[in-house]
Amino acid sequence: MVSAAVSIRRWWATVPVALAGCDPVVNVAGANFPAWLFCAIVGIVMAAILRPVFVWSRLEPHLGPLIVIYPCLAVLLACTVYLVFFNRI
Repeated sequence: MVSAAVSIRRWWATVPVALAGCDPVVNVAGANFPAWLFCAIVGIVMAAILRPVFVWSRLEPHLGPLIVIYPCLAVLLACTVYLVFFNRI
């Protein structure tokens, strides 16, 4: 007989596999890409576009450690794109 702890572990192992099919898919030139990948690419590009704006406005020296700020900005923008375009509510 399988113990309760083992059955709970098996259940938690199958949950990500079952939920992976719930991800929206974007069709680009006949190839299907997951929406999170599209949003991550858009977030990175938007953060790269915003960097010259921060430099031009002389805001960049006041931002803090740039190695932390720009990845966080990319994640923020990617999550915003996901919420705006792929929100199912």
